[in-house]
Amino acid sequence: MILKKDYNPDTKIGLFVIGANHRSSSMSLRDKLQISECDLPQFFDRLRKINIGNAIILSSIDITDIIFLAPISSAEDINAEIIKLFAAYVDASRGELINQTYALMNQDALKHLFSVTSAIDGVLIGDSQILLELKRAYQHASNYGMSNDFLDQLVLKSEGIAKRIFIETKIDRRPVSISAAAVKVARDLFGMLSKSTCLLLGSGEMGEMLASSMRSAGLEQLIVSHPSPERANRMGKQLNCHVGEMENLPQLISKSDIILTSMNGRHFLLEMEMLEKAIKTRRRRPIFIIDTGVPGDVDPSVEKINDIFLYTINDLEKVIREGNSSRTHEIEKAQKIIDNAVQHVDLDNIVKQEATGYHDLESLRILAIKEAEGDPDKATRLLLDKIKTKQDDGRN
Repeated sequence: MILKKDYNPDTKIGLFVIGANHRSSSMSLRDKLQISECDLPQFFDRLRKINIGNAIILSSIDITDIIFLAPISSAEDINAEIIKLFAAYVDASRGELINQTYALMNQDALKHLFSVTSAIDGVLIGDSQILLELKRAYQHASNYGMSNDFLDQLVLKSEGIAKRIFIETKIDRRPVSISAAAVKVARDLFGMLSKSTCLLLGSGEMGEMLASSMRSAGLEQLIVSHPSPERANRMGKQLNCHVGEMENLPQLISKSDIILTSMNGRHFLLEMEMLEKAIKTRRRRPIFIIDTGVPGDVDPSVEKINDIFLYTINDLEKVIREGNSSRTHEIEKAQKIIDNAVQHVDLDNIVKQEATGYHDLESLRILAIKEAEGDPDKATRLLLDKIKTKQDDGRN
C-alpha cells in the first residue's frame, strides 16, 4: 500500500483515511471487516495504543474506514499498525490486507470522505443511508472520547455537502446499477427492508453481489442455501448469515420476501406448483424473485401467479437504462461540488489548530504510562480517565 503524501511537510498533524471498500476489496473481506458495535471499544483502545487519540470508525457491509488525525512523521508506522489490526480482526495475512486496502491523506482523504457520504462512491449510487451511518460512527467516537472539534467540523461539512448534492442534482432519483435497481424494486414492494427476509439460492457472483446490496440497504435477515452443504456453510460464513437446507426449500420460500437465484443449472429450481403453494401459505404476501441464472433458474410462467414479481437481469437493466446519460451528468455535477468544497477547506490551518490538542493528548498518554508503572491495561484506563476529566473541564 502506498500512502499518498500531498501535504505541506512543515505541518506536523495530518488527516488520514485507511480502509477497504467495494472498489479495493472482495465482498468476502468486506463482510469480515465490518466492525460490530460491540467490538468498537477494543478498536478504539488499540488506536490509542498506537498514538491515535482522535478517530472515527465508519463501518458497514460495503466499507470500513478509519478516519483519524496523526503526526505525518508517523504515517508509515501507523499505517502498518492499522493493517495489523485489520488482519487480526479478519484472521488474514498482512499481505492479503495490504492488497485490498487504501491509505489516503489530507486532500485525498477529504475527497474520498465527501464522495462516500454524498453517495457517489458506493455500491448503491444515490443512497443516503451512508450519511446516517457516518453520524452514528461519529456519535460512537464521541461516546468513547475519540472526537474533537476538527472531526466535528468534518462530519458537519460532509453532511452539508451531501445535502447540497441531493438538492442540486438528481443523483438519488434513478437507479444507476443492477444492485440499485434491485433495491429500488424491493423497496417499492416492501418499503423499509429491515423487516424483510431474503433467500439466496446458489453461489453465483451476481447473486452474492445482490445479497450484499440488499444488506447495505437495511436488510437484516439473509438466508443462503445450496445443494452442496459444504458450499452452503462456506457461503454462510462469508456472508455472516443463516444457512438453510435445500431439502427444506418449500419452507424457506414461504418465509422469504425476496429470493435471489444463482444456480445456473440445467433445470428450473423454482416452478409453478411450489410458488403457488408458497403464496397461499403467505396469505398473498408478495414475493420478489430475481433470477440471475444463465440459463434461468426460474420457470418464466410463474409470472402468471398473482403476487409473484419475477425479474431477470435483463429486466433490471431496463429499469436503469432510462436516464443513464443524465445520471452520468448528475455524477459529474456532484464531483464538481466536491472538488470545489475540498479546495475551500483550509486544511493547513485547521490541522495546525488541532496540533496543540494532539500534543496535550500525547502529554496525557506519557503521564498515564508513567503512573501505570508498566501495566498497559492500567495505562489505558488512566488515559481514558484523564481524557474524560480534560473534556469535562473544557465544558465547565
